[in-house]
Amino acid sequence: MTEEMLLDLLSSNLIWLMLAALFIIIVFKAVKIVPQSEQHVVERFGKLRKVMGPGINMIVPFFDVVRHKISILERQLPNASQDAITKDNVLVQVETSVFYRITEPERTVYRIRDVDAAIATTIAGIVRAEIGKMDLDEVQSNRAQLITTMKLLVEDAIENWGIEVTRAEILDVNLDQATRDAMLQQLNAERARRAQVTEAEGTKRAVELNAEAELYAAEKAAEARRISADAEAYATGVVAKAIAENGLEAAQYQVALKQVESLNALGNSPSSSTIVVPANALEAFGNAFNMLKGRS
Repeated sequence: MTEEMLLDLLSSNLIWLMLAALFIIIVFKAVKIVPQSEQHVVERFGKLRKVMGPGINMIVPFFDVVRHKISILERQLPNASQDAITKDNVLVQVETSVFYRITEPERTVYRIRDVDAAIATTIAGIVRAEIGKMDLDEVQSNRAQLITTMKLLVEDAIENWGIEVTRAEILDVNLDQATRDAMLQQLNAERARRAQVTEAEGTKRAVELNAEAELYAAEKAAEARRISADAEAYATGVVAKAIAENGLEAAQYQVALKQVESLNALGNSPSSSTIVVPANALEAFGNAFNMLKGRS
């Protein structure tokens, strides 16, 4: 083989090698594999060509360029604190946290430069505006409602950026030391007031129970007097009826009965050993005894 033929062979092999290398480069440039967690923005001559999703994608080599590789995973902004003034002029420091993800990369890369800073600024403005509409007590008690409102307003504000806010949280609402001291004094005063109210209610209840007890005792005493009066009236009625039916004899019987009872009581007295009675009293007792005997 001559030298000339050898040079022709080497030149031919070199051309084939160059063609093979060029083919490999073209394939490498044309075929793009996009990971599951990403989307790639393709430009042609500096203009948006398309957005490639996860998997194998084809582009035109040397004309199309993958300009942006955007992660579509959910992201969390660093926790941010901003000062706000409530409707009742209380300075509070609100700590917020926001989660979001990019849904339309072509909007995100061409409409906003720093996504995190833009969202943080939007959140700060919305929080200040919403807290300025509420009193401090409402901020503390309506935190869930405030979070919902904040999320909706953020979504409206960043709608054109191709971003979805998945969650917004208010982690804490801090007060300055002067406000804390004032609230503590107010809390102690409220506790003292409640204690006084409780004590006054207890005293009032004790007075009411005492009055009810006295009223009950008075009612029972009146009822006893009424029963005694009824019994006495009944006895008087019986005597009156007997006198009405038997005339003078019944009256004499009652008088004699009383005389005998009196004499018996006098005789049974421990301080009396001798009883002196007038003669006419003895005669009266004799008559009473006869009447009692006749009755029996």
